[in-house]
Amino acid sequence: MRYRRSSYGRRRRNSKSAWIIVLGLLIGVGAYIFTSPTFEREKPVIQSKNNIYWNRRDPLLITISDNMGLKSYKIEISDGDNSVVVADELILEPNVKRKVIKVKYPSKAINGVMLNSKATQFKVTITARDRSNWGFFQGNRTVKNIIVNIDYHRPDINILSNSYSITQGGSALVVFQVKDENLKDFYLKEGDKKFKVVPYKEQGYYASLIAWPFNQEHFSAKVVAEDMAGNKRVVNIPYYIVSRKYKTSWIRATDKFIDGKISDLAESNPQYALIEDRIAKLKAINENMREANEKLIHTLASKIPQNIVDEWHIKPFYPLKNGKKVASYGDHRHYYYKDKSNEVSQSYHVGLDMASTKMATIISSNAGKVVFTENNGIYGNMPMISHGMGLYTIYGHCSTILVQQDQEIDAGTPIAKTGMTGLALGDHLHFGVLVQGIEVRPEEWMDKRWIHNNIEKVFQEADKIIEGK
Repeated sequence: MRYRRSSYGRRRRNSKSAWIIVLGLLIGVGAYIFTSPTFEREKPVIQSKNNIYWNRRDPLLITISDNMGLKSYKIEISDGDNSVVVADELILEPNVKRKVIKVKYPSKAINGVMLNSKATQFKVTITARDRSNWGFFQGNRTVKNIIVNIDYHRPDINILSNSYSITQGGSALVVFQVKDENLKDFYLKEGDKKFKVVPYKEQGYYASLIAWPFNQEHFSAKVVAEDMAGNKRVVNIPYYIVSRKYKTSWIRATDKFIDGKISDLAESNPQYALIEDRIAKLKAINENMREANEKLIHTLASKIPQNIVDEWHIKPFYPLKNGKKVASYGDHRHYYYKDKSNEVSQSYHVGLDMASTKMATIISSNAGKVVFTENNGIYGNMPMISHGMGLYTIYGHCSTILVQQDQEIDAGTPIAKTGMTGLALGDHLHFGVLVQGIEVRPEEWMDKRWIHNNIEKVFQEADKIIEGK
């Protein structure tokens, strides 16, 4: 009897050990499956909004990705009654972690099935699998349904009114209408430059000042509008183009000039303070410092308020009483040292220099907001004012500034006194006008007749159309 009990006990112990081993193996296999990268459980990602637009002409772009690698994908389009498979691929290459699929509209029947060409909405179903061994070696699976709205109508652009002409280095105005239920973006474009627009009077109407850089030979302005489906319309603004030649000056850079004003500006800035060579110092101030100073001006003048404008009036600028012109806008200046054949630097003068009496009072002829009141290198003490619609004025070389940063000022407000700070050899005012970050001819904005013909009349013509609709 003892022998039998002992044998039974051993069998129980052996059976228990076997179960422990099996359990251990199961735990080990489970741990391996749950921790092994080949059994990862992260599903593929289908990058798309749930509701998109499509013009049917351009391919519909679908992007799928996976952290481990894609195995297959399938794309099906349904019009509500019929469905067709437009893409079905088993990816043979390993380690393909991202794929952009171009889906073309099936204009012909696929396997005898034709989509309704008049359908205004489709459902696109994307199925993607990865190379994981998860799911009994089937991989992780993602299915995404996308509602696709069909829109093949281009936005409407109507030019209501515009300045008749634009002069090289000058400004112009345009008022226009853009209509599209699914509008994505619109802007004015001239070359590579995009001009921002301002909402005008009512929804769908816009106005914009535009500029032709003085050192750019050609000019062609367009209004561009694009909707959510990628439909685009481009309309030329019918400006009459007037080319203009600007002055070229040769200036002798004397030792007195370099050791005086140039050295004074260099020593005031740690970036240039240690330059000893006269020519290197001249180039550093006249070119490098100037570039940095003008970059600041351009950045400030590129900010366009987007509040709706009901009306915009501007008076001729007359910043300096009895002021006489002492230097022209657009002057291309060549600096030479000792001999005219030894050109050492060059720059452009992008404002109008005016002088009257010493430390004369400067006024702002138009209301606006002060956006800058500090020293700006070669421009010295330089208040800068925004007058709306992307129009800015700057007042350089001032001895004293009489306004504060962010101050709202009225027309006729004294803003500064003339001086010779910065790169100025005598007491005067550097008066600059900018449109959306581009320096333009100040003379236009000082001319009552030009303002009437190119600004006031344009708004008046547009108002008749908007208010009379």
